[in-house]
Amino acid sequence: MDVQDIDFEELYRGSTPIGRKMPWDLGAPQPAVVALADAGGFTGDVLDIGCGLGDNSAFLASRGLHVTGLDGAPSAVEQARTRAPGVTFAVADATKLEGYEGRFDTVLDSALYHCLSEDQRREYLAALTRATRPGATLHLFAFSEEVPAGFPAPYLISEANLRETVGRDWTIERLEPTLYTTSMTPEELRQSVRVVLGEEPADLTGLATDADGRVLVPVWQLNAVRR
Repeated sequence: MDVQDIDFEELYRGSTPIGRKMPWDLGAPQPAVVALADAGGFTGDVLDIGCGLGDNSAFLASRGLHVTGLDGAPSAVEQARTRAPGVTFAVADATKLEGYEGRFDTVLDSALYHCLSEDQRREYLAALTRATRPGATLHLFAFSEEVPAGFPAPYLISEANLRETVGRDWTIERLEPTLYTTSMTPEELRQSVRVVLGEEPADLTGLATDADGRVLVPVWQLNAVRR
């Protein structure tokens, strides 16, 4: 199985060999998102695009923000509504965002961008531009090229790619490497790779872990303002 061919709807149903434990499902907000919120990074109407199971959306709503969580997988949205019944969730195509024109002041992309092909990324950024107000803020986390070859990442993203694609309609104010928390220990990650790829994982050494033993993955952290 190629990682780029994974059907996220099947994944959220638990219908793939990986089972129900997904690397991004912490059962809590992503620590990097919490840090952004603590620093005052979210204001106004917030879009959590590629919201998955909704933990980031629920956290931001708990801070008094009006949050809309959108995902392309109906099963993810259904589970998100169960986890966070007070938050608005809906199914949407991130490359179109029809019906959301001019709605949002802040966008959170917590690991969606690197799931899209090059053409889809361009369509996605154009859709985000349409869905936001002038002066809106974009916070984006995407796997960097520092991710080890054996890690099951759909795509690895270069700094140049972000500057070209995001920089078309947005002014990039921050673009730097950071670490993104996964739900998996190193051994759970290796087992997941064995299942997904049907082979022993390539070199996964060098990945840091947090205090709870969860793998930390190198990502880009981007902050940009819509022109």
